Amino acid sequence: MMTMVFAVEEINHNSSLLPGVKLGYHIIDCCDHIPTGLQALFSVKNTGYYLNENTREEIKTKESSTCLYYSPVPAVIGLAPSSSTRAVAHTLGPFNIPLVSYFSTCTCLTDKHLYPSFLRTVPSDLFQVRGLVKLVTFLGWFWVGTIGTMDDYSLYGIQAFSNQFGRQGGCVAFHLTIPTSPTMAEIQEMTDTLESSTARVVVVFATEGKLLNLFSEGTLGFTFPGVSIPGLKEFLLNVRPSPKPGMEFFNMFWEEHFGCKLDFRYNSGFQNNSLYMPVCTGSEDLRNTDSSYSDVSQVRISYNVYKAVYAVAHALHTFLNCDSAGPSGGLCEKHSSFSNGQFLQYLKMVNFTNQFDDKVYFDSNGEPVPLYDIINWQKDSKDKIRFIKVGTYDGSAPQREQLQIKKNTIVWTKGQLQVPVSQCSAPCPPGSRQATRQGEPKCCFDCLPCADGEISNQTGSTECTKCPEYFWSDKEKVKCVAGEEEFLSFYDTMGIILVALTLLGFLLTTIITIVFHSFRFTPIVKANNSEISFLLLLSLKLCFLCSLVFIGQPSWWTCRLRQAAFGISFVLCLSCLLVKTIVVLLAFRTNVPGSRGRKLFGTSQQRILIICATAPQICLCSGWVLGAPPFPFRNPNYQALTGKIVVECKEPWPPGFYLVLGYIGLLAFVCLLLAFFGRKLPDTFNEAKFISFSMLIFWAVWISFIPAYVSSPGKFSVAVEIFAILASSFGLLLCIFVPKCYIILLHPERNIKKGMTGKYPR
Repeated sequence: MMTMVFAVEEINHNSSLLPGVKLGYHIIDCCDHIPTGLQALFSVKNTGYYLNENTREEIKTKESSTCLYYSPVPAVIGLAPSSSTRAVAHTLGPFNIPLVSYFSTCTCLTDKHLYPSFLRTVPSDLFQVRGLVKLVTFLGWFWVGTIGTMDDYSLYGIQAFSNQFGRQGGCVAFHLTIPTSPTMAEIQEMTDTLESSTARVVVVFATEGKLLNLFSEGTLGFTFPGVSIPGLKEFLLNVRPSPKPGMEFFNMFWEEHFGCKLDFRYNSGFQNNSLYMPVCTGSEDLRNTDSSYSDVSQVRISYNVYKAVYAVAHALHTFLNCDSAGPSGGLCEKHSSFSNGQFLQYLKMVNFTNQFDDKVYFDSNGEPVPLYDIINWQKDSKDKIRFIKVGTYDGSAPQREQLQIKKNTIVWTKGQLQVPVSQCSAPCPPGSRQATRQGEPKCCFDCLPCADGEISNQTGSTECTKCPEYFWSDKEKVKCVAGEEEFLSFYDTMGIILVALTLLGFLLTTIITIVFHSFRFTPIVKANNSEISFLLLLSLKLCFLCSLVFIGQPSWWTCRLRQAAFGISFVLCLSCLLVKTIVVLLAFRTNVPGSRGRKLFGTSQQRILIICATAPQICLCSGWVLGAPPFPFRNPNYQALTGKIVVECKEPWPPGFYLVLGYIGLLAFVCLLLAFFGRKLPDTFNEAKFISFSMLIFWAVWISFIPAYVSSPGKFSVAVEIFAILASSFGLLLCIFVPKCYIILLHPERNIKKGMTGKYPR
């Protein structure tokens, strides 16, 4: 209030601002009460010419004065509470009477449809809320409580804060509203809520006096930029009590500050608490005391009042053409009438830089530049509160430059220098993600480890990120590494076993070949064309060796060779068996030696049949390899199961494999069928019976192979195919040649021509 008086007198003594015009004022207290504020408003407006005709005539008689007596009050500066300001602004709006507030921050007052004549020199709560959200999130607080009072500033402020805070990922743990006159039960209930909550930070929307005890714990707050106004302190200290009208507020302050009573207030019948106080001596001096009244080193709210008065003065200066040279000799023009609507437009267009280099103007919503100082309540050595500036917030600056704060200068509760932690759940470490608990706020969560193949490399991740193709998560699930390649290696246990079985089969086949070669002139070897027997042994060696092509990392040449080698080797083997079966049948079905059947199916015909039976497979494999050859492929489909990339041979033409396998099955079926017809041949040495056994084994192996091959993942499908190759090869080797070796080596007496027909000596 006294700063407004000081500003008015300063302007009246300034020859460059409103020359020839003196500003006056009428101060009335609204007592933070809406009805009282409205009553005060009407008491002021009733002095205007357009509200009361009798008053208008009385004012006209004073036309010679320097004041604009033909005008209503041009502007109202105030009020502080947002609730009272809303009521007054709503009343003044239809009359276009400007209301410039220095402390009403409610966002609701931005509505120009309801409050068309409202302006303010204090930023809206909208900017304060944005700053608060930035400050709270900057300090890592996402779990806070809110406290407010029963007024518009608190209600609208907390609502806006909660909405914006929620969009930034924050949660409000509790909200407390302090009644105007709380009971002890209500106070105890609020205290219990504060103490039981896990939130260690409380966001308060209230005036300083309402929660002073709470603010004394290390508080951070937004306040308006402060300045030191030259001459203000001397002006305040020189004011003395007086019975003159308009000094009531200062007189009350004087009595309360010095603890005495003024004679003229007591003698006038004014009764208050000073009845039993000593009478003031008149020697009291404000210079000898320390109070917030005389501490004007950094005035903040008063500075808003100061700017409001100067804004009105500059608007009047422009409105009255004070800068133009005219008949008044450089003085302001005195209009015979004064339009509030006109003056309001001039006030909205005010734009000047004051003596503190601050720009004073109003935007389209009547708002000033949103500047704030961030203040820390700190206790000094005498346990008194000091306001220390620790940062700034500029709502008009770019996003990343709006908040400037020095954390190392902040003193927290109980003198701590470490930023307090306020969280419902600790942030999830890297390698995990947040999982919201059902029925609880999003800030209360559990931490779940990322799934295989997913990572999170930041603290507090809400989701895990899936690794790119051919990459996999490391053990800690914090980074993606190149996926481990998997194939049937020679060094795997499974690979070693299969290689050993392959070499064993090849070795047995070689030994049998040596045995047969050593006894090649004996009847058992010569019977049924020994040439076919050696060709069959050679094809079995190829069958065993082709399994080695399936082991190891697939390459361009192994992918093309493996299925072709497998298909041709087995067809050659089965072609030999087919010829042997036909020969056995013809030999034992013909009663007369040298019959025509034997002559029609001689050695040449046997060779031609082998070639003809093998040729289709050779053509099929050649066309497959040349037309749509298999190629090495890194298959990521098994990463989710094993975390490894399977390196395999991809077959662009899948029917090729099944055609190769189908032709092998056809030859095996024909062999089995012919061998079945010869099952009742003489028992002494019935080779057809052994061929039947070998074909049954062959069929059993390959019929079980297909479902096992299709269902086996990765390298296991390769192992299944190798096992089928080895099992069927061993079956053929053991069933066809081991019985012959048994006779050759252990029962040579049966290795005679008569023994072949069952007529050997006993």
